[in-house]
Amino acid sequence: MMKATRDEERKKESSLNFDWRLNQTLRNVQGLLKGRSFPGKVLLSRKTDDTVNSGTAEPTSISGRSDSENDLGTSQNNEATAKGDAHGDGSSTSYGTAEKSDSSFHNEGYKAAEFQKSTSSARATDSTRVAKFIKELSSSTVELDALRELAWSGVPPYLRPTVWRLLLGYAPPNSDRREGVLMRKRQEYVDCVSQYYDIPDAERTEDEINMLRQIAVDCPRTVPDVTFFQQTGIQASLERILYTWAIRHPASGYVQGINDLATPFLVVFLSEYLEGDMENWMLSNLTPENMLNVEADCYWCLSKLLDGIQDHYTFAQPGIQRLVFKLKELVRRIDVSRHVEEQGLEFLQFAFRWFNCLLIREIPFHLVTRLWDTYLAEGDGFADFLVYVCASLLLTWSEQLQRLDFQEMVLLLQHLPTQNWTHQELEMVLSRAFMWHAMFDHAPSHLSS
Repeated sequence: MMKATRDEERKKESSLNFDWRLNQTLRNVQGLLKGRSFPGKVLLSRKTDDTVNSGTAEPTSISGRSDSENDLGTSQNNEATAKGDAHGDGSSTSYGTAEKSDSSFHNEGYKAAEFQKSTSSARATDSTRVAKFIKELSSSTVELDALRELAWSGVPPYLRPTVWRLLLGYAPPNSDRREGVLMRKRQEYVDCVSQYYDIPDAERTEDEINMLRQIAVDCPRTVPDVTFFQQTGIQASLERILYTWAIRHPASGYVQGINDLATPFLVVFLSEYLEGDMENWMLSNLTPENMLNVEADCYWCLSKLLDGIQDHYTFAQPGIQRLVFKLKELVRRIDVSRHVEEQGLEFLQFAFRWFNCLLIREIPFHLVTRLWDTYLAEGDGFADFLVYVCASLLLTWSEQLQRLDFQEMVLLLQHLPTQNWTHQELEMVLSRAFMWHAMFDHAPSHLSS
């Protein structure tokens, strides 16, 4: 009798301990989303089927979400600010949520804005976070580590062009040098276009002609569900950017998928000159000089991004194959890999495109710039973090995948049902990715156990 009583007490204690560990993990994720530092050790056990009513989405439940994510926009205090997206509208790609007024920080003009409160699932931009952005950007020398910390959780749209230039190392942190550097780099791009693009085919090699033809074919296929990218002027700009980059990077040249990577930059840098919903933008409202500035900024930022992942696009694309392998190992440790492997589905069959296009084709385009805020804030390590983002995205459909056969899994994973996603779903994907990255990235032996 006494032994049975002790066993019951141990079971009860074990259950309470598990509940404590799980609730602690939920608090950790809440802390992450509210801007506090993430603890060095994450107390997370195996996935459980139990429903935990903790007021936030359960991080171990892949498909579960909670309305409490909408509360992530409020700061706990002046020092702990909201971790998450800075968009005010989750239903369309809109850079007109701010009423812009003129302001200047040192030699560079900034536009101050008062954001409308969102009525969609995306939370409004937190005023304390905006103030921190403005304070950091107004410094004579921007502290890039602090800027990355802020940008990881989303950048206010009207500040995004400046922040992206800084995070990618295209614009210097020193404000006194910034304007001169941008002018010089923009002129260098114009010179490159004249040297490599604006020449007759007779002066090109056969390989260059074939590459230009392939780019010309791919440009109309770029983001086909967004009508803005079907404008002739946008496709011409995209063609110049891609061809010039390919000529100057012969180790890889042009590879299909790079065309997708230029699109977030085009949208962000055009937003400096065009207001309102992207679908209503008209290039005729831009001066030729402004359009060249946009092209140049896109070119140089694309170059900076690809410099860190160029082996993704060289022969046989070894960088992507390496990331696909890491994704498989990570998912094997966390969840559904056994069923996927039993059905004979290879991760390359669906994940190759995810890595090749950095998930641009897998989520609604209006969420892409928010996702890229986090990419760029990760810096040189963003490719490794992308593995965890892909794992989090995959395991969103964990329970559903367990019930599917090979053909059904292929159809699902090649056409993810994200068309109705809002910022809320994306934030949960990113928070899970952050949590798993903290758990596994510096403990590779755990992935093989």
